[in-house]
Amino acid sequence: MRARATAGHSEDTPGPNRWVVFALVSIGIFMSTLDGSIVNIALPVIMEDLNSSLSVIEWVMMIYLLTVSSLLLSFGRLSDIRGRRWVYSRGLLIFAAGSLFCGMASTARWLIAARAFQGVGAAMIMSCTPALVADAFPAAERGKALGMMGTVVASGLTLGPALGGWIVSILSWQFIFYINVPIGIVAAWIVARILKGSAADEIRPEPFDWAGALLLTFSLAPFIYAVSRGYDWGYGSLSFLLLCGLSAAALIGLVIAERHIDPPLIDPAILKIRMFTLPLISAMILFVGLFVLIFLMPFFMIHPMGVPVQHAGYVMVIPFFFLFLLSPISGSLSDRIGSRVLCTVGLGGLSAGLFFLSRLTPDAGFIDIGWPMALAGVGTAIFVPPNNAAIMSAVPRPRVGVASATLAASRNLGMVFGVTLAGTLFNTIFHHLSGGKEFKTYSPEIASTFMTAFEYAMLAGAAVAALGMITSALRGKESRIREKGENKGG
Repeated sequence: MRARATAGHSEDTPGPNRWVVFALVSIGIFMSTLDGSIVNIALPVIMEDLNSSLSVIEWVMMIYLLTVSSLLLSFGRLSDIRGRRWVYSRGLLIFAAGSLFCGMASTARWLIAARAFQGVGAAMIMSCTPALVADAFPAAERGKALGMMGTVVASGLTLGPALGGWIVSILSWQFIFYINVPIGIVAAWIVARILKGSAADEIRPEPFDWAGALLLTFSLAPFIYAVSRGYDWGYGSLSFLLLCGLSAAALIGLVIAERHIDPPLIDPAILKIRMFTLPLISAMILFVGLFVLIFLMPFFMIHPMGVPVQHAGYVMVIPFFFLFLLSPISGSLSDRIGSRVLCTVGLGGLSAGLFFLSRLTPDAGFIDIGWPMALAGVGTAIFVPPNNAAIMSAVPRPRVGVASATLAASRNLGMVFGVTLAGTLFNTIFHHLSGGKEFKTYSPEIASTFMTAFEYAMLAGAAVAALGMITSALRGKESRIREKGENKGG
């Protein structure tokens, strides 16, 4: 079964029940999202334990997200060629190995390198998950299924901060990585066995665009690194300009190369679909705003507020709890009314939540923090499932793997830019107001400087989310879009 080559698959392709596929997809989603939220709550503790600064320790998050973003399209294309079972099962194993290396890290640089390796596995996992669901479920149930997938995401994100805070306070931060190792190994074995011979095991005799994959990586990584260090180097420095020039050259090379590759890594045809491209942009914008909140709030609670890490973990559960609660509802609702109104309202809720968080003071109570965090979570839950369903239903079935990876890449680029925006703006303002110092250790004497930097970073996130309301509203109506998407696939 696995050796056959095909340009697509039939609805009659034998394989496991669609809910079995959903369960297998949920394992990878839960593990990768749990890891992300656990790591975030532990960053202040890791920074202190490894004697590092915020500008360095932020790369524990950024290198992971950047690696994922750089490789998602490549692995999405590979999954269309080599089969999603092959990519997904091996991604689980690499993720588990990367988690082991992270737990063994004794320096910040070692941890950052291990997170990059872990990101390779995460990219393989994430590139396949929406496509596996889209393959398994008919268009009429896709919004519901992707909404339930949002619930799985929210479960990992919700459990992560509380579990991470508990693990760090009882054991050590290393164990937040070790818990992934047995889960990844067992999940890889199950996936390899159950999906064998199914639609997820199909291959296509098409070449892989290695040049495009390499150029895509070099168009992203140097730019992100330059922006994150610009406040320190100077935005007119030789290092900054050289890295930005390298990124621009790689991007131009990618555009030129993709015109001469058939099939290309990035299919220009699907980028012309309005209901695909504008929701992609909106997704990236939402995650920019959301990750400004996710990155900075633990530092605010643990330092100016003086909240124990375990309690900070409980507070970080709030937005993800609402994502868990409301995702199935918004997904099912989008099957009936479409995504435009829901996604526009959702981005508005996130923008408002970030604005109110920017008004916090060090003497804020948990209620003062809780309701804006809840508002941000409600907005995210209203946005994500309808937007995902719109994207995955807008493309022909033979390109669903690339579409799946493009969606995941857009989401992860948003996360990268969110951390970059928060870290760069915070560090730039802190650096300026403190007379050239970096934020490394907190003391009451720097409270005013910290809070000013925090306020402007949060306001920037709110402004970005408000901009996303415009791109979301411009997507247009989804009149029969899902039926058209199905017909394109034959």
